[in-house]
Amino acid sequence: MKIIFILIYMSWVMAISGCTKDTRLDPDVAAITVGDWYRPAVLVTWQWQLTDRINTSYSVEIYDVDLFNTPLSTVQKLQASGKKVICYFSAGSYENFREDKGLFLSEGLGNTLDGWENERWLDIRLSNVHTIMKFRLDLAKEKGCDGVEPDNMDGYTNNSGFNLTAADQLAYNKFIANEAHKRELSVGLKNDLDQIIELVDYYDFSVNEQCFEFEECYTLLPFINNDKPVLNAEYLKKYMADELERSALCTESVNNQFSTLILPLNLDDEFRFSCL
Repeated sequence: MKIIFILIYMSWVMAISGCTKDTRLDPDVAAITVGDWYRPAVLVTWQWQLTDRINTSYSVEIYDVDLFNTPLSTVQKLQASGKKVICYFSAGSYENFREDKGLFLSEGLGNTLDGWENERWLDIRLSNVHTIMKFRLDLAKEKGCDGVEPDNMDGYTNNSGFNLTAADQLAYNKFIANEAHKRELSVGLKNDLDQIIELVDYYDFSVNEQCFEFEECYTLLPFINNDKPVLNAEYLKKYMADELERSALCTESVNNQFSTLILPLNLDDEFRFSCL
């Protein structure tokens, strides 16, 4: 797999040169909805682990793991046991520890993400960024992922350092979804609650953090109403430590038909509670 990545990286370097600002992304582009990719069902079971050695022992349908750091052998082991593998990557931020970090243009790197000192917001209007994300989707396809979880899809609502508009974000998020589907990859919308109505037709599922904590789960119901699952993670200590609090959360989650996990914030499998 290392050799494959090196070859892909070399092709990236050749293709990326000269990429400049791109105004062609269309916020009104039609959704690609026909194709033979994985479409998870409502109330699907899942595990989300992005750091440390992957614990492959959970009896779930989906594993959500890091695209770059998860070995090909782990992806294949999970799939051989009947599980689907969703591969995480950041589509909206630059991470200074990724193998392809040298491909980003300095003009496309914005402010540091709050709480994540190794990440900076991206100018999602740049064709340089669009090209890199296509390559990341190519890598997911090459690695055999069943789908992808592109993260940080709401830069326009954050202090990104760029004058990003809702239309910029909508066009970019539709672009990511359609590019995933072109590669027969399932794709999940990460957060971006304010644009769910416009995006629900483009995405196969939602990945959400802390909607119960912030009392905003109602915004995710369009996914459920369209027979698409909501993969929710909650991090409050009370859900881990207090059985009554956890039971109340899970009752509400099941009533909403969400797939809720209670996990550590760094997603290292230190503990795990599932409401399903």
